[in-house]
Amino acid sequence: MVKDFSLTGLTAGFVAVLVGFTSSAVIVFHAAASAGATAAEASSWLGALGIGMGVTTIALSLYYRIPVLTAWSTPGAALLVTSLSGVPMDEAVGAFLFSAMLITLSGVTGWFERIMNRIPMSIASAMLAGVLLRFGMDVFVSMKEEFVLVFSMFVAYLVCKRLAPRYAIVIVLLLGVVLAWAQGLLRFESFEIGVTQLVFTAPAFSVGTMIGVGIPLFVVTMASQNVPGIAVMKASGYDPPVSASTGWTGAATLLVAPFGGFALNLAAITAAICMGREAHDDPDKRYMAAVSAGVFYLLIGAFAATVVSVFAAFPRELVLAVAGLALLSTIAGSLSTAMENVQQREPALLTFLVTASGVSLIGIGSAFWGLIAGALALLAFRGKVRW
Repeated sequence: MVKDFSLTGLTAGFVAVLVGFTSSAVIVFHAAASAGATAAEASSWLGALGIGMGVTTIALSLYYRIPVLTAWSTPGAALLVTSLSGVPMDEAVGAFLFSAMLITLSGVTGWFERIMNRIPMSIASAMLAGVLLRFGMDVFVSMKEEFVLVFSMFVAYLVCKRLAPRYAIVIVLLLGVVLAWAQGLLRFESFEIGVTQLVFTAPAFSVGTMIGVGIPLFVVTMASQNVPGIAVMKASGYDPPVSASTGWTGAATLLVAPFGGFALNLAAITAAICMGREAHDDPDKRYMAAVSAGVFYLLIGAFAATVVSVFAAFPRELVLAVAGLALLSTIAGSLSTAMENVQQREPALLTFLVTASGVSLIGIGSAFWGLIAGALALLAFRGKVRW
């Protein structure tokens, strides 16, 4: 571990956690508020999720020696914002446990892995490129708001990729923080220090809540998070432990659910940050980037309110720029792999376009529908047409 540790891996882990929390932590707080959570309970939700993600990320990455990054279910949190209104907290916890049990069974039985093994590499890579496309575009979109900050970071990235490619993102991040401080863009007005207090809620199992909340939470988490999470690892050249990782995230959710940990799953976008060349030149050592992310997760779990206020101090444009620049090589590699197979090029293109469109149907995100579009195109083009 010590020999495999690198500053670039540490930075990649930090950027992954920074992007994940700044982009969706507010949704988790909103979901907790919908369930009528107090301030202490809302902090417990974030603390439980941070601890759960930290433990699973570190354990799975060290055991399999590949970057296995877990996350909370952002689509699941968005679902809970609307579905938990008027639901008592104990029944909500019961629904979390029911969903976690279904996820665990999906891993234990192996049916999820059998489905994922049938997805061609070109389709998986196209889906990954579609998921990450907006992050690459956001680098330039954010220039409209903070041109000096973002353009300076972009120029620094180009220079560093030429002179010191391994440390490009490290230097860009440090430069961004310095420039944001110099321009008065760092916001520390709401900074606070406090240790997270986990609040236990005894579950109550209501059939209506389990069906109305638990099952949709399970479906959204599997389709919108675990499916692209596995595809990201495959597209990055890794052989993911599909059943084990799915089963363990479900089991971990069973443990943290009584404290507000509604759903843990495999990460997709943030995982890609830890799997690219910026994390380490050697793919076999990139697991340490995920381990670093796991450590930051644990810190967030232990000091939820404190860490969230630190992340909130960064301007949004800085976060978008760092994330987009860190993912450029991954986007390029994914597009190259997606278009490599001539026979699968058009299905891969459809997968990319549907995923990049951001379309959401019946509460399931575009990554899932991109895979469906690509699979249907493969079947249509391979099958024989009879008139």
